[in-house]
Amino acid sequence: MGAGHHHQLYLPGGSVVHRLPPQCKLLAIFAFAIVVVATPRERFWAFAAYAVLLGVVAAAARVPVTYVGRRMVIEVPFVLFAFLIPVIGLGERITVLGLSLSVPGLWAAWNILAKATLGVAASILLAATTEPRVILIGAQRLRLPSLLVQIAMFMLRYMDVIMEEMRRMRVARESRGFEARNFRHIPVIARSAGALFIRSYERGERVHLAMLSRGYSGRMPIIQDMSASAHQWATALALPAAALAVLGLTW
Repeated sequence: MGAGHHHQLYLPGGSVVHRLPPQCKLLAIFAFAIVVVATPRERFWAFAAYAVLLGVVAAAARVPVTYVGRRMVIEVPFVLFAFLIPVIGLGERITVLGLSLSVPGLWAAWNILAKATLGVAASILLAATTEPRVILIGAQRLRLPSLLVQIAMFMLRYMDVIMEEMRRMRVARESRGFEARNFRHIPVIARSAGALFIRSYERGERVHLAMLSRGYSGRMPIIQDMSASAHQWATALALPAAALAVLGLTW
């Protein structure tokens, strides 16, 4: 796909976590998420242990806690939804600070918050230590559907191109005195969105024709050697293995 650029979530570094092949990290995060989801919600100490494991990974990757904390904002919609569950839930109820809350709803809210928080934190660590295009190469190494991987590659590659096109269209509108202030301006924005779609579609056709002229046959060549050694697999899978050991102790 050519040389990529650093994504805003990526934190350049030379730690042992950064150097691991992307397919190892992808599989490790996926296995860790499965273990977290499979953990009974009543095992509070197990979730605390999972958080400690992620803290160890963050320390090994030299990713500051504040860096992860700022990017956890993406979890806010889940938090708001979880806070509503005890209020609207059914079943046995208890009073907390003058509010009547559902006991099953409180358990459900805790279950969502604990597992979603750990999953989001693990994903942020993956994004902080692996460039997006390298993650997609790792997905290709793991034999994910080639077409889906290619679509994601092109989406990542041309996202900035489309955003720059949007910026130029906005500047053109503002240079003509347009400023969206109320609902009456929605038709103008809609026409701009339609024009952007047409330009993007035409650009995609030109890119596809250029690829065909260069011998594209349905698969993208892997330029970088992302093979993984047994030691690297063992290092990456240490996280889900430790989490699995914690899950075993809960039983």
